[in-house]
Amino acid sequence: MRSDWILDVLTDLKTFARSNELMALAEQLEDTAIVAMAEIATLNERQAASALATEYASGTHIGGTRTS
Repeated sequence: MRSDWILDVLTDLKTFARSNELMALAEQLEDTAIVAMAEIATLNERQAASALATEYASGTHIGGTRTS
């Protein structure tokens, strides 16, 4: 599921806040965007780890190349 759409919404809100001289709100929205990026990254990492665990459990993981 694509969840980074929220970053576009926050950017639009921040642009509105700045253009209407709502500077404290614009700064808060910037902080909120940083939190959202961190949350999305964590979610993506968990989903990737879950997918990999499923591949291992089902025996469909083909592995990588060996370097030694």
